[in-house]
Amino acid sequence: MKLAGTVIAITGAAQGLGRAMAQEFAQQGAHIALLDMQADSLETAAAELRSLGIKAKGFVVNVTDEAQVEATFAAIVTEFGQLNGLINSAGIMRDGMLLKVKDGVVVDKMSRQQFQSVLDVNVTGTFLCSREAAAQMIATKSQGVIINLSSVSRAGNMGQTNYSASKAAVATMTVSWGKELARFGIRTGCIAPGLVNTAMAQQMRPEMRELFIKSVPAGRLAEATELAHAAKFIFENDYFTGRTLELDGGTRV
Repeated sequence: MKLAGTVIAITGAAQGLGRAMAQEFAQQGAHIALLDMQADSLETAAAELRSLGIKAKGFVVNVTDEAQVEATFAAIVTEFGQLNGLINSAGIMRDGMLLKVKDGVVVDKMSRQQFQSVLDVNVTGTFLCSREAAAQMIATKSQGVIINLSSVSRAGNMGQTNYSASKAAVATMTVSWGKELARFGIRTGCIAPGLVNTAMAQQMRPEMRELFIKSVPAGRLAEATELAHAAKFIFENDYFTGRTLELDGGTRV
């Protein structure tokens, strides 16, 4: 798919990885629908993109709210007339051990809320946005691509029961949707990075972040611009669908 003149929706677009994705695609001539919960940051990001000579508009939405997601994607098509892509960049971490044990006694447990909150955003949010994006692509007869953000942690990682489960889920949903949507001219892709140098990475304890970096053969965190480049490849390569692109600096967990 040639990106110039396409319409791409990006969740979590007000900052970090989503904003980097928006910048990359706008530079290629794509028009951008930016989705996030932060209204002020959204407008700032949209204004920056419009300075590149493309159309950009922010949409305030909670990706876990079905009614909001449905209304937002309908509004995107009303505003832009078509939809050619979705990048599911919105995501959260709420790391913690399944159990905390001291002297053989369980002193704490991962709460249901801590577990569920991550699945709500990372899995349900991805599902709702992808469903509505695909529905609008079909309705407008738009060739399209849906990209999900997974993680090297999808293989399972200590202290990340919730996050690992969520990132394994989005990788498998990518495969399912690739098979289901191909007949409508819609491809899917997934990017599984290691730790990316964004605000989310800064939430980690410094000693844990440094320990992770030491395990990466490339010797550093991924940059958001490198993930944006990977997303651009998936969009532009019309034979890529239903697969996960590893972008982890050689890390294996």
